[in-house]
Amino acid sequence: MPSRTGRRTSKRPSGAAPDLLASFVARLGTLVRSGTHRRPVQRDAAFIKQMYPLMKLSNLYHGVEFRGWRNVPRERACLIVGNHSGGAGTNDFGFLLCGWVERRGAEAPLYCLAYDLLFGTPIIGPALTRVGGVPASHANARKALAKEAALAVFPGGDHEVFRPWGERDHIDFGGHTGFVRLAISAGVPVVPMTIHGAHQSTFVLTRGRRLARSTGIDRLHINVFPFIWSIPFGPVPAFVPSVQLPSKITIHFGRPLDWSGFTARQARDPEVLRRCYDEITARMQATLDGLALERPHPVLDRLRELTLADAWHELEALSGRRATSSGGSRSTTRPRRQPLLPSPRRHRT
Repeated sequence: MPSRTGRRTSKRPSGAAPDLLASFVARLGTLVRSGTHRRPVQRDAAFIKQMYPLMKLSNLYHGVEFRGWRNVPRERACLIVGNHSGGAGTNDFGFLLCGWVERRGAEAPLYCLAYDLLFGTPIIGPALTRVGGVPASHANARKALAKEAALAVFPGGDHEVFRPWGERDHIDFGGHTGFVRLAISAGVPVVPMTIHGAHQSTFVLTRGRRLARSTGIDRLHINVFPFIWSIPFGPVPAFVPSVQLPSKITIHFGRPLDWSGFTARQARDPEVLRRCYDEITARMQATLDGLALERPHPVLDRLRELTLADAWHELEALSGRRATSSGGSRSTTRPRRQPLLPSPRRHRT
């Protein structure tokens, strides 16, 4: 969970354009504050079931592969800590939620600490809340963990999700240790979730930290103003819509880390926080290095996997079409497909 202290101030230019930008930032700030102050922790299992086909389509596009589900505790609270990738089109939590529904069911509680800015968006904000998104704060995190839920957090935030292309295989939480303090104080196990391939789907050119300060959006806890190489527009700000490449994505759950030996007082000790931070980032980096060696070109690997016939069958399954032999309908010998939303008991972890 990103820290919000130690922010530098900078001079803002004056003039008509900067004044207009300042007005926009102020209006955006009002929307963000309104969105984050709505009642959090409002996960809606029925809504998640309705959204499942869209999540499944995204996972099919990237051929998402999960490893190590047995390391994710059942029926008890835990903190799932992941690296954040993919730029503005990132779908890390969507990948996880889709796999969670398939293996644990929509009713099994899973939440995710999310970016404040998203909750100020009229359509995205309410939808994010219903699928388990929670504005990032220790108070909200504790409310989710009190429900004996799994809580996903991406400590790198916008700093990591917009890391440049050359850093695509690096774990970079930006020194944020809030998640360590949360895990120790709440007394929950920590599951490292290493994601490989997601950052190859988008070409991030620069974070744009200086531009974020000069425009004033850093006052909304938005620390970057990134630029990407968009398909098909070329170099543009990251908020311009872009086509993500079909990159093969692997999600690996490592063995849980047990920090229960530390006391609540030690949860504020900088040395303890740094020790735990180094432990999990080193383990995740080792895992990411192994995945990168195993699959150095995830985009090419995914393109090799895709065939026209497979793509058609996957889209047909998502559309819910079923061939029948009754009445005047055309008969078929194609075997009956499994239901789109499988029972969690069909999967072993």
